[in-house]
Amino acid sequence: MEHTMNLWHGPFCAIKVGSKDVELRLNDEKRQKIHVGDTICFTDADTGETMQVLVTGKQIFDSFAQLYAAYDKLRIGYHPEEAADPMDMLAYYSAEKQRQYGVVAIEIKRI
Repeated sequence: MEHTMNLWHGPFCAIKVGSKDVELRLNDEKRQKIHVGDTICFTDADTGETMQVLVTGKQIFDSFAQLYAAYDKLRIGYHPEEAADPMDMLAYYSAEKQRQYGVVAIEIKRI
């Protein structure tokens, strides 16, 4: 099954060059339909460029704090000199939505 998602330019580029291979999202109804072996077509929100990836794994967590503890910061999109802080995700998802749905780490590979 193919899914579609928009991405900010920075994360899109990080996936494109292979430095980011885990996409972080709420585990809402849309993401609950994603399974290993599915494909995702990401669209760069700035440029409109698209890229397909294969879902190679999927891990569900209660919070971004748990997710961040489980993955190397480079895999989730941080640069080596940056501090990985799960509070950064509040810019995208409210604490209430995180509690309501939980969060998901979607492991991906460009195809």
